[in-house]
Amino acid sequence: MPRDEFSLINEYFAHRSAKRGDVALGIGDDGAVVRPMPEHDLVVVTDTLVEGVHFDQTTPPRAIGHKCVAVNLSDLAAMGAQPSWVSLALTLPRVDEDWLQEFSGGLDEICSYYDCQLIGGDTTKGPLTITITAHGQLPSGTAIPRSGAKAGDWVYVSGSLGDAGLGLKVTQNKISTTGRHLQQVIERLHYPSPRVALGQSLRGVASSCIDVSDGLIADLGHLMTKAGTTAQLDLEKLPLSLALTENLNVDDALALALTAGDDYELCFTLPEEHRGRMETLTAHLKTRPVCIGRVANGGQGDVHLRYNGEEWSLSEEYRSFNHFAQSDMTREES
Repeated sequence: MPRDEFSLINEYFAHRSAKRGDVALGIGDDGAVVRPMPEHDLVVVTDTLVEGVHFDQTTPPRAIGHKCVAVNLSDLAAMGAQPSWVSLALTLPRVDEDWLQEFSGGLDEICSYYDCQLIGGDTTKGPLTITITAHGQLPSGTAIPRSGAKAGDWVYVSGSLGDAGLGLKVTQNKISTTGRHLQQVIERLHYPSPRVALGQSLRGVASSCIDVSDGLIADLGHLMTKAGTTAQLDLEKLPLSLALTENLNVDDALALALTAGDDYELCFTLPEEHRGRMETLTAHLKTRPVCIGRVANGGQGDVHLRYNGEEWSLSEEYRSFNHFAQSDMTREES
């Protein structure tokens, strides 16, 4: 008997997600009913993953299920929000029971880990496309904007950059790596870890924040554009993994860290007077944020680069991903 939308939802999604006490009605009604905490603001984010753009047919479905939620939780983290609820719009070319089992398993694992409940969505037929809308909560008035950077603020990143980009090149057979690094870079590409705890620690401390999805230069540039400021980065301070530095020369490692994206680390700016407080608030985290530069007056969202005190330029072959800059819509640099 052919599967219909409702049987798919009931089998693979309705009973698998973490259950929260603030969900009055979840999957199965025309709309979900949730109860936000008193004196809290809601943060709402949406992201879409499309086959052939964000992943290909070789990507494990469990990884797709994980990543479609992770990229949204990363946006919530950049705002300082605690994840609460997600909805899923899933477009499938056909019913593949094995694929759905793995995909829903990956989605359920990350939702359970971050205590956010799948509360509804839609299922349709068409090219494989996954859209997640995630809702988070935070105390009223504490959301971290993109626009708050001031001259003199310090620029930080939450962890190593470029690993996901290296992982993409490995999966595309553009570069080979040793066995001890292979799993690490593939995990960073397929199973990103949103920095949720750090984001909440930065409320009232960071002046601006963004997650690194399209490359550090591009995303930091968004912060500088919003604030009407310029960033000066000291590239020798960039946190780079051994997987990156042992497989690439210095220039290529730096270029990948600056442009590749898909790392989903947080990049934020911090006033001088809040540096000590930030150190205290993040002392419990496994990975500590790293200071990589400073904000200066003027400019139109410029990001200036120097390495060991000398000006450093990015080669033309490296550029941050732009959905509409490539004719074939294939995500080459993620």
